[in-house]
Amino acid sequence: MTDPAPLQLQPTSAEPAPAAAGSLFFIGNATVLLRFGGFTVLTDPSFIHMHEETWLGYGLHTTRLTDPACEIADLPPLDFVLLSHFHGDHFDQAAEDNLDRSLPIVTTPQSAELLAGRGFANTWPIDRWQTQVITKGRAELRITAMPGHHGPPLVDAALPDVMSSLLEFSPSGGAPGFRVYITGDTLLIDDLDEIPRRYPEIDLALLHLGGTRVLGILVSMDAEQGVTCLQLVNPRRAVPIHFDDYDVFKSPLSDFQEAVAAAGWADRVSYLDRGDTLNLSRGEAATVTAGLGPRGTSAESG
Repeated sequence: MTDPAPLQLQPTSAEPAPAAAGSLFFIGNATVLLRFGGFTVLTDPSFIHMHEETWLGYGLHTTRLTDPACEIADLPPLDFVLLSHFHGDHFDQAAEDNLDRSLPIVTTPQSAELLAGRGFANTWPIDRWQTQVITKGRAELRITAMPGHHGPPLVDAALPDVMSSLLEFSPSGGAPGFRVYITGDTLLIDDLDEIPRRYPEIDLALLHLGGTRVLGILVSMDAEQGVTCLQLVNPRRAVPIHFDDYDVFKSPLSDFQEAVAAAGWADRVSYLDRGDTLNLSRGEAATVTAGLGPRGTSAESG
C-alpha cells in the first residue's frame, strides 16, 4: 500500500526554524493542543460542557462530567486536526459547529467519509501503517497510522474504526527528532507488539484510558491495560488522557496512578489537570506548568 501525497502547509512570512522544544496543553478528554517543531496540532476535538450529552451510536449517549479547559475560539491558529476515530466524545457537536471546515483533518478512511458528509472536505485519510508526510517550510512531520481496535472481536465491527498514531517531528528531510505515540481508543491487542519493533525509541506516549464500558463491554483501556501498554511501548515520558470526563468511563485516573506506582513507572508518567501544560524537549526532563492558556500565556491575561 503506497503512502498518500504529502500535505504541504504554507509557513507564515516570519516562520522561525523548527525548534527542538514544544508543549502539550491538556484541554480535556482526548483533546490536546500539541506544539512542536513548527507545527500546532489539535487532537480529537471534544468541547461540549459539563452535563451536556453526546452520541455514541445505536441510540446510546453519554454525559460529560467536566468542562474543557478552553473553547475553540481561544485556540491559536491550527495547522491541522488529528482524529483517531469518529465518536461523539472525540468529534462532538461543538467541534462540528465551530471548527473551520477548511482545516486539514488527518484520520481514518471511515472517519474521512463521515466528516465529508458534514462539510469537512479537507480530510487526509490513512490506513494502518500508511504515513502522511506534512511539510511547513523547513519543518516536516510524519504521521503513521498504528494498529487499533475499539472493542473485542465480536463488538469491534460495530464500532468506529480506530487508529493509534505515531508522530515524528523533524527538520525537512532530516532524521526524526521527536516521536509521539497516541494510542487512540484501542484496547491492548496483540497487534500493538509490532510498534516497539518498528519504533523502539518513543519520546512521549499519550494514553487513552478511562476503562470505557458500553453495555458492560470494555471499549477503551483500563488501568491494567494502560500500564501493560506503557511497558510494551516503553516511552521516555507518558501522559494519561481520556479519563473521568464522561459517565461511560468506569476506570478512574486514581486506578491508573496506583497501577503505575506498583509497576515502578511513577517517575516516567506526568499527570496533567485540565488546563495544564507539559513542556517538551527531547532528552530533557519534562516539566508541568499550571495556569497557561492554549496560546501559552497566563489564563488571567487572556
